[in-house]
Amino acid sequence: MFLNDLIKNFLPKDKVFFSLFEEMGDNVFTMGILLDEMVGNANLNERNAISIKIEDLEHLNDELTHKIFVELGQNFITPFDREDIHYLATALDDVADYIHACSKKITLYKLDPTSDIAISKFSELIKLSCEQVRIIVKDLKNMRKSTEISNALIKINSIENQADDVYDLSIESLFEHENDIKLMIKKRELFQMMEMVSDKCEDVSNVIETILIKYS
Repeated sequence: MFLNDLIKNFLPKDKVFFSLFEEMGDNVFTMGILLDEMVGNANLNERNAISIKIEDLEHLNDELTHKIFVELGQNFITPFDREDIHYLATALDDVADYIHACSKKITLYKLDPTSDIAISKFSELIKLSCEQVRIIVKDLKNMRKSTEISNALIKINSIENQADDVYDLSIESLFEHENDIKLMIKKRELFQMMEMVSDKCEDVSNVIETILIKYS
């Protein structure tokens, strides 16, 4: 019995890790869609309901991250380097955390996201970036022969650059046109948080790129 258990620990668990990562990627993409829907919704109660859905998915991603760490502790053989598995799980969890933080700020600050075009631009970029994150995580099991991952990595980098530009322009416009100091502070914090989501998506792409280089 002991020998059988020991042998199982040495068997590769590619499907387990890839399945967990794919689920995290799906959740992140769904959260990106929900945030974009929330930003485009003028109804306060409906926005709050969407925010709850985002929070539930953030909690689910926390659970998936924990499962990956448990698998790391229980298995000797992994599909790629253990530290890269840890980095990737953490990076994906960060994306979920920051999307959740964006929705919380909109809710807690009682902001009307439909009144500011910058918020809409950010949410659209976040949705697009999360879509590419889902692609690279889903295709990770085919990393040695995937051109789709390479294309998605380029798109994530491009989206992150666009988010930087939107942030710079939105802060400039905010200080130039907003006279309500409290609202200015609230919006600036939200802009910072939304820009960080694109940064965290790029962190995911950087980890994936490191893995590709190691196994190319």
